[in-house]
Amino acid sequence: MHKNGQMRKNGLMRGWMIGAALMAALAGCNTVAGVGDDVSGGARTVQGWFR
Repeated sequence: MHKNGQMRKNGLMRGWMIGAALMAALAGCNTVAGVGDDVSGGARTVQGWFR
């Protein structure tokens, strides 16, 4: 039982961390164009990892 509770707690914490990261990323770009630039930059970064 302890293990399941720990897994549930870890999953909840991970969800909060992902949500906080998304909020911070969206707060960093003030316009729709800024969001597009940020997404494009992220896509280019990930694409560079596979080259």
